[in-house]
Amino acid sequence: MERPAVTAADLTRRIADRAARVGIIGQGYVGLPLAVEFARVGFAVTGFDTSVDRVTNLNAGRSHTPDVPDDVLRARIEVGRYEATTNLAGLAQCDAVIICVPTPLRKSKDPDISFVAAAAQEAAARFRPAQLVILESTTYPGTTQELLAPMFEARGGRPGVDCFLAFSPERIDPANPTFAVKDIPKVVGGLTPECAALAAVLYRQIVDRVLTVSSPRVAELAKLYENVFRNVNIALANELALMCRQLGVSTREVIQAAATKPFGFMPFYPGPGIGGHCIGVDPAYLAWRMRLNGYEARFIHLADEINRAMPQYVVDLVSETLNGRRRCLNGARILALGIAYKRGVGDTRESPALEVIARLMDRGATVAYADPHVPEIAFDGRALKAVEVTDERLAEADCVVILTDHPEFDYTRIVEASTLVVDTRGATHALGAPADRVVAL
Repeated sequence: MERPAVTAADLTRRIADRAARVGIIGQGYVGLPLAVEFARVGFAVTGFDTSVDRVTNLNAGRSHTPDVPDDVLRARIEVGRYEATTNLAGLAQCDAVIICVPTPLRKSKDPDISFVAAAAQEAAARFRPAQLVILESTTYPGTTQELLAPMFEARGGRPGVDCFLAFSPERIDPANPTFAVKDIPKVVGGLTPECAALAAVLYRQIVDRVLTVSSPRVAELAKLYENVFRNVNIALANELALMCRQLGVSTREVIQAAATKPFGFMPFYPGPGIGGHCIGVDPAYLAWRMRLNGYEARFIHLADEINRAMPQYVVDLVSETLNGRRRCLNGARILALGIAYKRGVGDTRESPALEVIARLMDRGATVAYADPHVPEIAFDGRALKAVEVTDERLAEADCVVILTDHPEFDYTRIVEASTLVVDTRGATHALGAPADRVVAL
């Protein structure tokens, strides 16, 4: 049975009273923590996802992200505030719909917004006045106004009157114990002031600080700039690592010395490359959009060039170090520690570790990997299963390569039991490891 339409004022009151139903499309690393947080403060939440297995697990109280423990998820389910479903018909019953779906790159490095378009079409097909629809998926500036708005207008929605569209960039940092959903300020840009006001009211129920900007385009660009900033500074740290190796000094020692300056400096550290869905992808969205305007984002392209060269640099470093011990990379036994794109998570999207391992294998090395968060992996036509990190396996390896600095690894034992360690994450820096055994970026 259809619910009667409500006015904007009614919707505002429903949100403020936490009587509104919130629907979140996409129950991944972004959508699930957001759903659980809205449920925590009293909203009835429906999580929509296309994966039958994921929905089954979620309804059974089994989470797939470290940011949502199983017991927390079960608690929200038991009080009737959260349910997951693949049936998108339930969108019609939601007062607020938030879109949190992936926005990957095509092989050509052009944005792939097919998931956003599909989710928005589903929401628009079930639109009813007055409904709040917010896009959180990272995308190029103009998406909300140019792609979403026409879909809802075609269904009779009038932005700011009975259809409220906004963009609010997701800022979740998986496995970050300091900053959870409720701790991170939200940026909101609405198609009209009324749209922005409603979106701000919704997010103020779960976060302390909401910044309203003048348009969705500003909010979309702010998200991209956040990750362009990180991408560029990581590239600078990576290039510093190359220079420090030429000069025979420790990269981390240089960075830590510079970081003692109490103003005007923020430390970034080198690594085997960039990974995850944000840092390696978001800058390409902005560069693509600016290319349409006839402008080449040179800084973005240069940073991307440096960062994407790091996996090969790591392979060359391993080869060079083995050669210094009269050992050839071809036929060498390599143990890779960590395959996720960052510490503490099992997310392998865009992980530079995958490219490093593939390139080592292409050069004839026999590679095994250990990762407490990734029991098995299939990539580049290869399939591997994780191994245990034992003293015997460490001793047998011609080289141990630290690609992800998971906290579960015992780095003191790793250094003591290994004959050679190439550390791409600075995991052994504080140990004062012997220079003849550990080579670091």
